[in-house]
Amino acid sequence: MIQFCARFLVVLSLFSIFLLPSADAEVDSAKAFGSLGGVLDISLSPDGNNVAFVAPAGGVKTELFTIDLRTGVPKKILTASGDPERLLGCGWVSNSRLVCQIGGYQEYDSQIYGFTNIFALNMDGSEARLLSKRPNDTSIAISFGGGSVIDWLPDEENFILMTRYYGDWGGVTGRDRVGWGVDRVDTVTGKTKIVEPAKIEANEYITDGEGNVRVLGMRIKAGRTELDTGRIKYFFRRQGSDSWEDLATLNYAERAGFNPYAVDPVKNIAYGFQPYQGRRALVAMKLDGSDSTELVYANDQVDVDGLIRIGRKNRVVGVSYATDQRNGIYFDPELKKLAAALGTALGGNKSIQFSDSSLDESKLLLFASSDVDPGQYYIFDKSNKSMRPLLAARPLLAEVKLAQVKSVSYPAADGTMIPAYLTLPAGSDGKNLPAIVMPHGGPDSRDEWGFDWWAQYYVSNGFAVLQPNYRGSDGYGDSWYQKNGFQSWKTAIGDVTDAGRWLVAEGIAKPEALSIVGWSYGGYAALQSAVVAPDLFKSVVAIAPVTDLETLKSDSNNYYNEKVVKDFIGSGPHIREGSPAQNAARITVPVMLVHGDFDRNVDVGHSRLMERKLNEAGKQVEYIEYPKLAHSLLSPEARTEMLKRSLAFLPK
Repeated sequence: MIQFCARFLVVLSLFSIFLLPSADAEVDSAKAFGSLGGVLDISLSPDGNNVAFVAPAGGVKTELFTIDLRTGVPKKILTASGDPERLLGCGWVSNSRLVCQIGGYQEYDSQIYGFTNIFALNMDGSEARLLSKRPNDTSIAISFGGGSVIDWLPDEENFILMTRYYGDWGGVTGRDRVGWGVDRVDTVTGKTKIVEPAKIEANEYITDGEGNVRVLGMRIKAGRTELDTGRIKYFFRRQGSDSWEDLATLNYAERAGFNPYAVDPVKNIAYGFQPYQGRRALVAMKLDGSDSTELVYANDQVDVDGLIRIGRKNRVVGVSYATDQRNGIYFDPELKKLAAALGTALGGNKSIQFSDSSLDESKLLLFASSDVDPGQYYIFDKSNKSMRPLLAARPLLAEVKLAQVKSVSYPAADGTMIPAYLTLPAGSDGKNLPAIVMPHGGPDSRDEWGFDWWAQYYVSNGFAVLQPNYRGSDGYGDSWYQKNGFQSWKTAIGDVTDAGRWLVAEGIAKPEALSIVGWSYGGYAALQSAVVAPDLFKSVVAIAPVTDLETLKSDSNNYYNEKVVKDFIGSGPHIREGSPAQNAARITVPVMLVHGDFDRNVDVGHSRLMERKLNEAGKQVEYIEYPKLAHSLLSPEARTEMLKRSLAFLPK
């Protein structure tokens, strides 16, 4: 039986005063939904007595806190300004020391560069030390990436295995000292030992969670050029061996081949995903040279695309996939039983996620959420079967009633049934409402059931929102994905516009108050829908949108993935026909554009071009540009303003 500890609720309310609105304060809807939440990253110490979490601190700042779970008192450790660095996450290397990653964007010589760094510090903020390798006078190559932790070495206190970039001359040609390698790092002294020498084409290393690098990924270049081909050659090591042997080849550009994710040292296998009967499935490959492959789990409706992992060794305990909702299949009988019990104890239709655990896995950090609950973190203690509420993911929404998300399907023009999620205002009869079609980004992505801050904001203000998983979406197999949402844009955009027609036909949407709103590819889909169906939607809001396919291709010039990007977008008539900026004159309704000028996913030039083309065509356009913000607009002030202005822009 799960027991809830009332004492812990009282103690942790000490922290809630920093996050929750006062009881008599009117909730600012846009501010509440536009906030970045209360927890951006969270981890549990090896002994299970302390939690570290990263939280937004207003503006673009982020802060690191720790909580001693025996007292419940939070302590702020440090603040990152966000100009340019943000705290991205922290993990424990002992019961008193943390390793954290920071990252951000900076402009240099009119170019925007992303960067990351790894550093360590004690839980009281002392003894900070940079762990990422910095270039020196002998460097012939520079990476802005600071590496990543690939093994927490839980049996070696204060040590980690991390990838580090070497750009030094070495040997005869220097090539053996250029590229990504793996170092064993003492996070207290900063001393390092090379575990894997740098390899110029290395782009991935996978350990077994016990300090042994077992899988190596090497990108395959196009001839003598530095251009990526979209293919990665994987190698493996047998247990106790230093020699690399062929494992598999992944062609991620064509969605083919084996993509390893984790190594199980007990079973001596590599878990990974590969195509099976037109969909992705979880496969296990033996790491003994036998080329033995076993199908672990496949689904006949959707792609299997997630590993469930737990503990400081990141052991694989299950797999997940999303149909109407995300489903978990547990290989570990104890966790399978526990997940079911926790779901029942928490009540409602809750999704349970194991976020971290103590070293012995006796204490679990878990996250529970649903469509009407942004989520809560809990500590579960196996020894006494008690569960303690810890932190709310979005405390500003504590007093806001959220609307249920319903899985639906609607017919496309050719009769194909398109899966989607429909959210209606709580208490409404679902008829004659202002409505929004909200296509997701990607395009190789998909929407899933659960809490969605963006959709829920509009629903809380009286709108119906329909989120279609149009053809071109990921997660439904190769035939659904087609050539992708750009080369197959006519099918994808046709499905999106049919979503709007269905809302009207069902009497859900008022025809005069039907709009389309999207972010990234979703913004592209919103604009292109207004091109091909100019009388359907009455307004368009496009955030960080792609607006010109030829420009998108040229944006990749001189980058290593240039060939992959250009092959992905393709060539032919669809380039001009499928570019909203080249067809701006066909748009007849008001358009709002929003973009951050530090966006490296979709260059800000796309929105600037679209604004210019719409103005030249005499169309109504409103453009908001945010300085020093990237693709996700990670600023509560910017998001709040964007929500308010877009709400005022949409017809009701």
